[in-house]
Amino acid sequence: MSLLYTVLAFLVAIGLLIVVHELGHYFAARLCNVKVLRFSLGMGKILYSRRFGKDQTEWAVSMLPLGGYVKLLDSREVDLSTLPPEEAKREFNSQSVWKRMVIVAAGPLANFLLAIVLLMGLYMNGVPGATTRLRAVPENSIAWQAGLRGGELVTAVNGEPVLIWSELNWKLIRLAIERSPIQLDVLRHASASSAGEKATVMIPAESVSNKEIEKDFLRKLGLDLARPPAQLGKVIADGPAMGAGLREGDVILAVNGKPVIDGLDFVETVRNSPGKPLAIRLQRDRQTLETVVTPEKEMFKEIAIGKIRVEIPLRPELAVSRSSFEAAFLKATQRTWDTSVVSLKIIAKMLIGEVSWKNISGPITIADYAGQSARVGAISYLAFIAFISISLGVMNLLPIPVLDGGLLLYYSLELLTGRPLSERAGKMAQRAGIAMLAALMIIAIFNDIVRLVF
Repeated sequence: MSLLYTVLAFLVAIGLLIVVHELGHYFAARLCNVKVLRFSLGMGKILYSRRFGKDQTEWAVSMLPLGGYVKLLDSREVDLSTLPPEEAKREFNSQSVWKRMVIVAAGPLANFLLAIVLLMGLYMNGVPGATTRLRAVPENSIAWQAGLRGGELVTAVNGEPVLIWSELNWKLIRLAIERSPIQLDVLRHASASSAGEKATVMIPAESVSNKEIEKDFLRKLGLDLARPPAQLGKVIADGPAMGAGLREGDVILAVNGKPVIDGLDFVETVRNSPGKPLAIRLQRDRQTLETVVTPEKEMFKEIAIGKIRVEIPLRPELAVSRSSFEAAFLKATQRTWDTSVVSLKIIAKMLIGEVSWKNISGPITIADYAGQSARVGAISYLAFIAFISISLGVMNLLPIPVLDGGLLLYYSLELLTGRPLSERAGKMAQRAGIAMLAALMIIAIFNDIVRLVF
């Protein structure tokens, strides 16, 4: 059932993106008075089709769902002498270079527009998330050296306001890739009853390498999301915690003499101590008590972990980021632009070897993310679709033959030279483009399989 849910979420997302992309080509062709012969969702053998409209355009569903196309009236495929003069004038290749460029570029632009519309809706509706309060900062980390200690609430990054953790994370990733200095505006000692003390810290861009950006680079900086204190929830009967006398509401202060940062710190300590006695210092009703608990050993994926059978609330402090119509439009447009630029920079870094090719994901990973985001909720799923739509737009604009970007490159050369690319050169470029795409697909699927197995 879980697999079916993932497949459906993936097909709905990909189907929407393909339809929007091809509708961009379709409406641009109609605007330029070019005849559209077929609009197909999917590639390969046609499974179902119907004809509509004055031009009797064929609307089809084809066998392979990973793609689609708009077939235009083309002199290379149709003998124009058999057509009426007014219809022959609507052939694609006889149009001006600018019209052809508009028709080709309209597909990727439609994907960018879809992303902007989806993100606008999300920002206006309100995006919930963890606040930007920082966890205790490890000593001698980059954040520690910058003056952060933990408990601060980050309010802006390089002057741009942030309210939730996902916004903070994105802005820091973007700045790290661009090698730009990072300025954090923070509030110290901020709470419901106190506005806090304003401060500004600087984090050097060169402090994080490209390989570290690929991983959890925030932790490399020493930044992490604040969690609630290590206060016990429900204590399970006959478990190690109950046997040690622990009760619901107890606040764990230290384990084996080491102070406990928060609930996550306590959970990690217990998980890493199967069968090892832990000396616990706790607070209960203004009293400080001590006890010893020995986590029971449990195997998980051939790894021994410790459990004491007690609930530890780990839900962080939450907020909702909501924008007006105008602010949401500007924010969505900026996010779409920034994501596109970052994607291109990552591709460039891959080509020169600064970023690993392991970051290329294929249909299996994308389907997995589609299923995960759909299970989280509509907001997460729509944000996922917006991100993939941007990625599809960027991918199609790459100057690779057989992609929209390759065609735009041809037409740009035609503008510069005054003559179209020769048929022989076009065929050679097309073969090269197909080989490049096949190589990228092999790498992507290989990465997908490695992620699944390991």
